[in-house]
Amino acid sequence: MVAVGRGDRVAFSKLFDKHQAGVVRFCGRFVGNQARAEELAQDVFVKLFKSAARYSVDAKFKTFLYRVATNHCLNELRRFDEKRQQEAREMTTEQHDAALEVEVAVDSPQLSLEGRELEAAVASAMEQLSARERAAFTMCRFEGMAYRDIAQALESTESAVKSLIHRATVTVMKHVEAWQQGLLPSRSLA
Repeated sequence: MVAVGRGDRVAFSKLFDKHQAGVVRFCGRFVGNQARAEELAQDVFVKLFKSAARYSVDAKFKTFLYRVATNHCLNELRRFDEKRQQEAREMTTEQHDAALEVEVAVDSPQLSLEGRELEAAVASAMEQLSARERAAFTMCRFEGMAYRDIAQALESTESAVKSLIHRATVTVMKHVEAWQQGLLPSRSLA
């Protein structure tokens, strides 16, 4: 990253090749849409390149990278929530009913494979998490990052991160258990 800060594009290419898939996965878990996740990951790497001169060697690169990714995804979620609220205010009752019919039509018995349903149950549970819980949970459970590194990425303390991950884990487990008991409807991932 220090070399990137000096304008070394080959070094940046190597960082991109090594970390791009992980950042796409992270963004995907955050926003729940693969195409949007790929766009967000590209944005993260553009921001990373632009901020390379400010990189501090005292932090692990991966921690710095996920701090940039987390902040970008949090901003994306805020923009998405604002847009959705605006659209909901503008939507007529007839449009709302039509949108619900489309959602019901998307659920298909063809996609009822248990693995896909479990994945959908986890995704649904993650939607219920706060943005910080989702970020901490994703970094820990899907990216395998240490609490210390997650705390640095979220600009928080390790104890706060442990609490976030614990609350997120409990929420996801309860949601999956309810799904397994048939208390939640099955739905497919979009």
